[in-house]
Amino acid sequence: MALREKGVEKLRWLLKKLAQLMIMRYRPGVITVTGSVGKTSTKLAIAAVLGSGRSVRVSQRNYNNEIGVPFTVISGREKVGGPVFWLFTLLVACTRIAVKMRYPEVLILEYGADRPGDIKYLLEIARPTVAVITAVGDIPVHVEYYAGPKALAREKGRTIEALPAAGFAVLNFDDATVMDLQERTRAKVMTFGFGDGADVRVTNFETRSSEDGRPVGIAFKLDHVGSVVPVRLDGVFGKAQGYAAAAAAAVGLIFGMNLVKISEALADYQPASGRMALLAGIKGTFIIDDTYNASPLSMHAALDTLRELKGKRKVAVLGDMLEIGKYTIEAHEELGRLAAKVADTLVTVGPRAKFIAEGAKVAGMPKKKVVSFDSADEAKVPVQDLLRKGDIVLLKASRAIGLDKIVEEIRQF
Repeated sequence: MALREKGVEKLRWLLKKLAQLMIMRYRPGVITVTGSVGKTSTKLAIAAVLGSGRSVRVSQRNYNNEIGVPFTVISGREKVGGPVFWLFTLLVACTRIAVKMRYPEVLILEYGADRPGDIKYLLEIARPTVAVITAVGDIPVHVEYYAGPKALAREKGRTIEALPAAGFAVLNFDDATVMDLQERTRAKVMTFGFGDGADVRVTNFETRSSEDGRPVGIAFKLDHVGSVVPVRLDGVFGKAQGYAAAAAAAVGLIFGMNLVKISEALADYQPASGRMALLAGIKGTFIIDDTYNASPLSMHAALDTLRELKGKRKVAVLGDMLEIGKYTIEAHEELGRLAAKVADTLVTVGPRAKFIAEGAKVAGMPKKKVVSFDSADEAKVPVQDLLRKGDIVLLKASRAIGLDKIVEEIRQF
């Protein structure tokens, strides 16, 4: 075990040094994306916008840590492998540093902050010229490793502290915690959001369904200093996607694009799997797969989306929210109270999610409409059995709960 840890530490050091050299060699524009929710959707939306006119490389999957970020800088591959893979990757990186080759004009890097000091380490690899902070919320994920939400926000705020005076901080106008961070940057600030006063504002947001109740997607307008363009995203749901599009539009404007070009580029945006993605389900059901991760903020947003969708019956399959520490019971019970107002049937998965069930019952949801399971494996067959034609099924939990297993059981292939 000690030998393996020593090997990982050596790999981490090599990746960091090679990534630093790669940045020095090619001098790409660097855009960082951090926040407690919405990072992946935002980086993909930015890639769709900027990729329409220049070469970009975006962090794959959740490559947002001390291994994933430098790996993105030196390689950009989607998957990693064993020792031979890493040896080959390091050799190729050395060659690219020694002999100048084609390299992306812009790197779009996701920066995670699981623990204090994470952002500082990543900034030693690549400092941004544009830094986006998506949202933090009142009870952010990973907060159990910090003194509190504000301490976690300060860690994420390191990205905008690192900006040059000519750089841009792109901030969520609707998140007070994020907006408080603007005092910590010398860079220019551009805001995005739904609120009146955002530099790039989302207006006329609507969730679209067909006449037979089938979910279709979302539509909205983007407004910047009086210029307005429509945006329509099919197979995409939730206001979080509106925020992602607005943040991407802000970045596009910084890079000299106009709103019309930005709107056209967003038509190519596709969310990652497990992020409010629409799937066809068994028995003529419709699945909203949001199983990748969960925090109180994103859970509430997902239920708000379920509320807006038209359907014969709404089924919420909700699991544990992890890494929220002392807020665990309170946050799960509050989520249950909201679920009682939105869902016709509630299925909870995991030990902490039982507090969701309790909150729903206290809020008046009939006990026969609430079912709880200890694990995703235990829930797979019962969830199949309870589905009926026309149901809209939302599935969301922290990734470790494994609700993607249920998705695989109930989706139509």
